[in-house]
Amino acid sequence: MALSEKQKQLCTDSRWDFSNLRALYLNCTLKPAPKMSHTEGLIEVSKLIMEANGVKTELLRPVDYDIAPGVYPDMTEHEFKTDEWPKIQQKVMDADILVIGSPIWLGEKSSVCSLVIERLYGYSGNLNEHGQYAYYGRTGGCIITGNEDGIKHCSMSILYGLQHLGYVIPPQADCGWIGEAGPGPSYRDENSGGPENDFTQRNTTFMTWNLLHMARMLKEAEGIPAHGNQRSTWEAGCRFDHPNPEHR
Repeated sequence: MALSEKQKQLCTDSRWDFSNLRALYLNCTLKPAPKMSHTEGLIEVSKLIMEANGVKTELLRPVDYDIAPGVYPDMTEHEFKTDEWPKIQQKVMDADILVIGSPIWLGEKSSVCSLVIERLYGYSGNLNEHGQYAYYGRTGGCIITGNEDGIKHCSMSILYGLQHLGYVIPPQADCGWIGEAGPGPSYRDENSGGPENDFTQRNTTFMTWNLLHMARMLKEAEGIPAHGNQRSTWEAGCRFDHPNPEHR
């Protein structure tokens, strides 16, 4: 993958410093590495823009990890023998920007993506140093690919989940590519037209820059102001012994 001349010029002309930011891309493909992932092809475009602006990036596939289902930070504490999610959770917490990528299956995000959202949710009751929920001050976006309609539907689900957990979602924080409905070439297939599609490249570029700008502003502001949103000062009669994490 390579950036277009327009994309390169935007990076060259930038007057902002993003070098203190970290971005994590979670590619929720069903294919373990090193199998070719179409979603990863579009992720790479966004990732290259980030890296051209000095952002430290990391890309991983959750399917390569032994992740237990559940809504708690470590499912080995809840009768599962193994759970590698805590390794990923630490990377999530180290990142200023989280971008979730997913293919479309039956009009929905992948099963791996649903698992990732559930596991992110399991950590959301933790608090940061300001007494706010742990994900406050971070920025989120998503990237979708497929051969059927569903980019906006999948994006709505993912971005709603992220903002509910505490992520800030900037304007136009999603992008995607779908080929012809039904059997046909996917994003990285020969002659698919995906990498050359101007609409997709534009939206991917817009999404990436919006994530960069929002993350930088949050970094400079030291997060969301801690007033009126501190869980540590609002008991609200919640039952802390209740097994449902929604009572957070």
